[in-house]
Amino acid sequence: MTSHDTANRVTQRPKTGIKVIVVGAGFGGLGAAIECHRHGHNVEIYEQFDELKSLGDIISFGPNAGRIFHRWGVRNQGEVADRMRSFSIDLRNYGFNIHKYDTGEIVINQKTPEPDHTAPNFNGHRGELHSVVYEHATVELGIPIHLGNKIRTYFEEDGQAGIILETGEKVAGDVVLAADGVRSKARKSVLGYDDKPKSSGYAVWRAWFTNEDMLADPETAQFCNNGDTFNGWIGPDMHFLFSTIKNGADCCWVLTHPDEHDIDESWSFPGKLPEVLDAVKTWDPMCARIIAKTPEARLVDWKLVYRDPLPTWTSPGGRILLLGDAAHPFLPTSAQGAAQAVEDGVTIAVCLRRCGGKQNVPNAVRVHERIRYERVREAQKTGESTRDMWHKTDWNKVKDDPTVIQFPRLAWIFEHDAEDHANDMYEEVAKEVAAAAAS
Repeated sequence: MTSHDTANRVTQRPKTGIKVIVVGAGFGGLGAAIECHRHGHNVEIYEQFDELKSLGDIISFGPNAGRIFHRWGVRNQGEVADRMRSFSIDLRNYGFNIHKYDTGEIVINQKTPEPDHTAPNFNGHRGELHSVVYEHATVELGIPIHLGNKIRTYFEEDGQAGIILETGEKVAGDVVLAADGVRSKARKSVLGYDDKPKSSGYAVWRAWFTNEDMLADPETAQFCNNGDTFNGWIGPDMHFLFSTIKNGADCCWVLTHPDEHDIDESWSFPGKLPEVLDAVKTWDPMCARIIAKTPEARLVDWKLVYRDPLPTWTSPGGRILLLGDAAHPFLPTSAQGAAQAVEDGVTIAVCLRRCGGKQNVPNAVRVHERIRYERVREAQKTGESTRDMWHKTDWNKVKDDPTVIQFPRLAWIFEHDAEDHANDMYEEVAKEVAAAAAS
């Protein structure tokens, strides 16, 4: 813990009087709301859906996010993280088996490091983990959330910013954190123009289902009778990742493949099993055997949306901030998209606390961007580098050194402490922001 913060991490800090409006109740929005609450700001959440259902499939949070979750609790640190852990895969015994796509041979078993309870790693069902965070924010902390509120537009005026709902109601605050995804309407307020998402050139078929049909087949029952498992098949321009979780009770898989679909209208469609099976027809037969056990109703065809890096995440007046996917969408192969969104929430909460009052909110927002921008850009690149490492594998090099195909566990990402870093950097960066404004 740095000298900036000697208070109990769980204890809410003194009130700052800053009103924060968070748009979006995904992991990024909830994380930002929780952190703003912890740091003494008055925060409310607006979400377009009438109810939040336990949907989706697997999501990953590295130790850099686990370190943040560990600090959340009502009485003690670790309360929220402990609940999340019960829904997460445990691979300490099994590790990660990486297979050659055609022969099925296990090229390497990548061991799972022993966990640090203060910075845990979570891989689990998106909906189940989200429910834990949602309950902490709304029930335990009492953060107001307004469901069923679609945003018509964002606005920014002298000394305030806010949202106009579809009903015409105007909601104003000192700062708006737009955590409403890749199609956030706040992007126009920040950029001054509409920017369209485009295809990344890839899509993901993904599914989550229970283990009954897997157990009925002796060839696939092995994956459900041995606790939690994780296997990946790596091939030319595709990779297939398959996990069993909750001691083998649930199964999930993702298959990343080339796709140039026009995503102007939508980026998520019902999947078709024959298309998936056709894609792996020359692969290890075990891949098709697993895929064939998937109920087609549980299959999603998800187009990977890409956006060019934005020149800024901050509106001209400095009171609207893009956060998470609204600012920087990640490819799944980074396994960092949600984690970086949570880091965003921590950083802006610290900056708002350190800025000296609501009149200085625009400075705090600009300091946040400077602290976060380069780290996020570099983390985004890992999604492309990992994908290309797998999709363009030189199998002769793998024979000489199987470790070249392991999933990267980068210390500069995993060992980062967003809260301490924001505190350590704030004063220096605030001076840079002030100097830039004066020039």
